[in-house]
Amino acid sequence: MSYIDKTLVPGEKVVYRTRLHWIVMLGHMFGAVVLWVLGGYLLYYALSQAKMAANSQRIAEYGGAALLVCGLIVLLVGSLRRNATEMAVTTRRVVVKTGLASRRTIEMLLNKVETIEVSEPGMGRLLGYGSITMIGTGGTSEGFHKIAHPLEFRNEVQQQIEKLSPGEEGALRGGEGGQGTANKG
Repeated sequence: MSYIDKTLVPGEKVVYRTRLHWIVMLGHMFGAVVLWVLGGYLLYYALSQAKMAANSQRIAEYGGAALLVCGLIVLLVGSLRRNATEMAVTTRRVVVKTGLASRRTIEMLLNKVETIEVSEPGMGRLLGYGSITMIGTGGTSEGFHKIAHPLEFRNEVQQQIEKLSPGEEGALRGGEGGQGTANKG
């Protein structure tokens, strides 16, 4: 069960989930491929040299195998980093959790969200990733980078804010009279 599912309050539902884009794994993928190529070459060299001393051949074989394993570890670390980040919009709040061993969570009530800034570089527009910055009441600013589908995330937050009833929004904003006086502007 995910962190977000564990922290839902009664009556709250997750309406949208996203996570880090696969682009965050490019460095890990590149590192793994380099290690695999080096390890594969070392193994090939060790096995193709019949005149190599047995001791040297064994060192080359173990070195090649170690590089292959290190490549796999680098790839697993990248995958773990990507999957340890959860982002969701619920019917009441926006929740972001990062980290596995040490955890950082940001939870912002929908009625406290003033602005969501979306930034997509050219490549991000093509591949579907970007950064969002949520600005809450009082100027609280939280940025999240390289998330998948940032425009969808922003649109879902805006839709959930619009679904707040005027009385509920006013009550959540600090009791601005629950008679529909809250500004949905």
